[in-house]
Amino acid sequence: MENIGHPFIEISTVDSTNIYAMQQVHARLAKHGGAYFAHEQTQGKGQRGRSWDSQKGDNIILSVVYEPLQLPASSAFLFSTAIAVACYNFCKVYTGDEMSIKWPNDLYWRDRKAGGILVENIFRGSTWEWSIVGIGLNINQVKFPENLTNPVSFRQITGKTFQVLELSKELCFHLQQTWEDLLTAGDEMLQTYNNALFKRGETVKLKQAARIFDARIEGVNKNGQLEVFTAIPEYFNHGDISWIL
Repeated sequence: MENIGHPFIEISTVDSTNIYAMQQVHARLAKHGGAYFAHEQTQGKGQRGRSWDSQKGDNIILSVVYEPLQLPASSAFLFSTAIAVACYNFCKVYTGDEMSIKWPNDLYWRDRKAGGILVENIFRGSTWEWSIVGIGLNINQVKFPENLTNPVSFRQITGKTFQVLELSKELCFHLQQTWEDLLTAGDEMLQTYNNALFKRGETVKLKQAARIFDARIEGVNKNGQLEVFTAIPEYFNHGDISWIL
């Protein structure tokens, strides 16, 4: 198998790198490790059907193809934690120790969102055939749409301007490292993820339908549920709650 980032395919403009990568998979033109980098994305995909807005040429817009045949389908969440850890490790190199992973897979610096991850899996029966990992990281952008309440970029954090294409290739190196770690010592990945978890051990305000409540963030379990403590332990799946920051 090729390492992550081989081949590394540079695209000028695309509707969505995840859509493009998925098309390559279905056309049998993709292989494990293939990375698709776009300078501009016109219909970026975020979590739960949301869009991902990005200024042309300013940010990392990257989708990577994985062929996770060595992993059971039950490891899908563990795989997503490995992706989040790779992005976290990469971001920390440039932004320092105030970076964290906001459950399930956003990258936060302090209380501001620096990036997000979208994982789309292809199963055939019980076989996990492919995974398309879309990563968006704010690098040089300094002006954001008004509907985004808390974005932040590497440039805003550091005052420096970065070479986005080179950073994207460096990110692939971190993705390769955590992929290897997942294959050799996968059970440790969740602990690494939890060690970087946004607001872990702190009391935050959450919203579930009409209910607004305070809860202490305990961690994330192997099923991908957020564990919190109110008057009792409670467990939430992705989409059950929203954060009030």
